[in-house]
Amino acid sequence: MNVCDQATSSLDVYISADIEADGPIPGKFSMLALGLAVAATFDGVTFAAQDPAVATFYRELKPIGIESDSGALEVSGLNRESLELNGIDPATAMHDAAYWVSTHVGSARAVLAGYPVVFDWMFIQWYFMNFLGKSPFGFGSALDMKTMYQQKAHVTVDLAGRTSLPPGLASSRPHTHNALNDAIEQAEIFNRLFMWGGAAQ
Repeated sequence: MNVCDQATSSLDVYISADIEADGPIPGKFSMLALGLAVAATFDGVTFAAQDPAVATFYRELKPIGIESDSGALEVSGLNRESLELNGIDPATAMHDAAYWVSTHVGSARAVLAGYPVVFDWMFIQWYFMNFLGKSPFGFGSALDMKTMYQQKAHVTVDLAGRTSLPPGLASSRPHTHNALNDAIEQAEIFNRLFMWGGAAQ
């Protein structure tokens, strides 16, 4: 198999992800909610968008640390005290997440997508590695929607935020800071952004 054959015969499954946390970094602070939604597949030739509300995953997790940022909690609306009692054990939640990813990806490559991906990836990867010792997304299987838009729109990073998206790319769904709702919203943006020809179009 030559390089071209390999590039067109593999399959990416794009999974939109969103998390809510009680601070800026994992370990010292906690991931409190994780939402995932299957957005699309791409084999190098054909891009197939999915309805992101069909295949979804959501868990609210027990906090792992004693520190928290009141501003972060205000944004998410999550209650640490309630999650300490009713949240899912992080190891169980990440095992469930890994199983869900494998079920929807099979032998294809799972690719994490976020807007921006860096914050969500940081927590998700840390939790997978810390509690499972491995991640279904490997060590770098991710796409950053903010970078995709910045490059296609030919704008500065300051003008590449989700709120700067033109109507044709933005989702009609509200951004609620519920991890699952926002993962679904971002999946819709991803599908439109992937097919968008850019500023020249």
